Amino acid sequence: MIDAVASQSGTSKTAAEEAINAVFETISKTVAAGDAVQLIGFGSFGTGERAARTGRNPQTGETIEIAAAKTVKFTAGKSFKDAVNQA
Repeated sequence: MIDAVASQSGTSKTAAEEAINAVFETISKTVAAGDAVQLIGFGSFGTGERAARTGRNPQTGETIEIAAAKTVKFTAGKSFKDAVNQA
């Protein structure tokens, strides 16, 4: 990804890597804080909730409790979906 961004933007690989890392870090921090991130034409990142539930250990068959957890959700934007479907 770094090579592709550097090539398309005409910047160095170091600059491309710094930019990509900054974008990913910002998205991670924003979503972790409970806010959504929308990248127009690409998609949206947000959080979801997974309720506590009872599961089963497949090796022993023992019933276990699985704690509630926050999840990360990504919803692809229309332009992104269209690009994938044309490929």
